[in-house]
Amino acid sequence: MAEMQIKVADIQQLTTGIKKFEFEAVDGGELPEWQPGAHLIFVLDAHLHNSYSLSGDPTERGKYVTAVLREENGAGGSKHMHDKVSVGDVLTVQGPNNNFPLAEDAKSHLLIAGGIGITPMLAMGRHLKASGANVHLHYCTKSPEETAYMDEVKAVFGDDLTFHHDGGDPANGIKLGDVLKTPADGAHLYICGPGGLLNAAREAASHWPDGSVHFELFASAKAPGEAPAAAPDGDHEFEIELKVTGKTFTVPTDKTIMEVLWDNDVEVMYACEEGWCGNCKTGLLGGAVDHRDEYLDDAERENHIQVCISRAAPGETKLILDI
Repeated sequence: MAEMQIKVADIQQLTTGIKKFEFEAVDGGELPEWQPGAHLIFVLDAHLHNSYSLSGDPTERGKYVTAVLREENGAGGSKHMHDKVSVGDVLTVQGPNNNFPLAEDAKSHLLIAGGIGITPMLAMGRHLKASGANVHLHYCTKSPEETAYMDEVKAVFGDDLTFHHDGGDPANGIKLGDVLKTPADGAHLYICGPGGLLNAAREAASHWPDGSVHFELFASAKAPGEAPAAAPDGDHEFEIELKVTGKTFTVPTDKTIMEVLWDNDVEVMYACEEGWCGNCKTGLLGGAVDHRDEYLDDAERENHIQVCISRAAPGETKLILDI
């Protein structure tokens, strides 16, 4: 994936744990265009790539804006952004990429954001409001004081906005059963936030028409710092065959497919390394998979695998990848 460099133009502390970053082109010119839902992949070191969604105005080509929640138990990307990045620094990024686009033909748009998941929703709101679309945002945070972008959200969405402050207890948050009970004709739903909210919202919207529910995680559904899920009886060794090159490698119990590919100089797109961003999605040509991601839908799992986290299914000895 092509890389470019951008310069940090401004940093603001939005809440105790969230910083807002503004970036500009190194030469002061226009930045590549993007659409609501897009993100940048920040290349922080050889194996530390983090994805952050853009929250600004897609029509403004002079700057990119995002917000980052400092994750104490994360892989280190958010701590790097908070502790080591300063105004004037030049960073390397990939993108913009978009795995979370708006359905432009929808009759109405219902947005559900939890915490830092507001970032792509703010860009969506700017676009939808400017185009006169029917949109409503439900935004859940711990408290008003811990609500990122509160003033901007109010300015963008106006009356088409409902705040939910749960005090840290999800049971006091958005009443998803009520909000998602009856989908309007032609409505599309967008969900962004931590895994608990996303899983609960997807379950509450399971009766919505196929293709009308869109989502993006801002943290994996596992608890922070928890190891990737293993099979009940432990992981087993298996082989991967790369169909394009004909090479075969062994994936031991203590390594992921992606790590084995890296060890053998096979480049794979990646960002989260936890199975939620979709960047390492790879074609699958053969073999049964133990899917452990939070990104692929049932149809995609027929012929794709996220190599950062998923493995061969119990009893399967080989996976054939479209590489």
